[in-house]
Amino acid sequence: MGPTASGKTDLAIALRQHLPVELINVDSAQVYRQLNIGSAKPDAETLAAAPHRLIDIRDPIDVYSAADFLVDARREMAEITAAGRIPLLVGGSMMYFKVLLEGLSKMPEADQGIRQQLEQRAAESGWPSLYKELQVVDPETASRLHPNHSQRIQRALEVYQITGTPMSALQAQASVGGLQNDYQIEQFSLMPENRGLLHQRIEQRFHKMMEQGFAEEMQALFNLGDLHVNLPAIRCVGYRQLWDYCAGDCTLDDAVEKGVIATRQLAKRQITWLRNWPGATEIAVDDGKCYYSPEYILNRCLKKLEEAPIYYTKGQE
Repeated sequence: MGPTASGKTDLAIALRQHLPVELINVDSAQVYRQLNIGSAKPDAETLAAAPHRLIDIRDPIDVYSAADFLVDARREMAEITAAGRIPLLVGGSMMYFKVLLEGLSKMPEADQGIRQQLEQRAAESGWPSLYKELQVVDPETASRLHPNHSQRIQRALEVYQITGTPMSALQAQASVGGLQNDYQIEQFSLMPENRGLLHQRIEQRFHKMMEQGFAEEMQALFNLGDLHVNLPAIRCVGYRQLWDYCAGDCTLDDAVEKGVIATRQLAKRQITWLRNWPGATEIAVDDGKCYYSPEYILNRCLKKLEEAPIYYTKGQE
């Protein structure tokens, strides 16, 4: 685990040279086909050498939820372990990790009528207005959200309207699907000592994505004609800002600036999750002045694994 641009994918691929692991993607953008450059998806050559499961499994028009991920990830993990290997999950979608570890409380199915009603109200008065409503009916859920987290505000209000019970209360009930009784788990979080260095890295990577054709990738998605801004794929960081450019609502320079800012905000949220994450071993990615080399981070991780009480011995197949 770790914030965006912290080097998670490079570490996971390097671990394949030392452990009998198979990689499973835990990135909510990389599950979508055609979201390649902006999601920092490993390129075809990398995927051929180090296959990642749960990449390119949905079209951009599809809605892929944490509940979907739970089912898919459990299936892939079972296949990997049945083959005598170790599932290695890598990514920065913290809600996916949370659901996988703790399970998912039983929630009502989506109600498109209620969702459309909420979207119409949001179009008229804004998501912060609906957020204030959520603060009244489900203050615990609201406390974990930003007033502009439209998808989560919509879902929380939808659940309340369907059941008459706050979503936080339903989540507190017995969950299903968690891993704790089925797997021995080791968790590692790549964490920055100097957040300024991470911000620099984020900006450099975003500009490199633009050089690689991110704007053209977004334009191709925009030109499909059947996508819209409220789809989870389009709400992904970077894609949402470049969608506005394609729609003529801002200049490309403005979209890039907003994309960098949004990515930094994403990293901040991820770090907040990880600071309070139970059971994770932190591995620093820098010394406060400069980034450690990938080899140094790999060796730190391997050393921690050697110290962990896991059922693995070097050379064991």
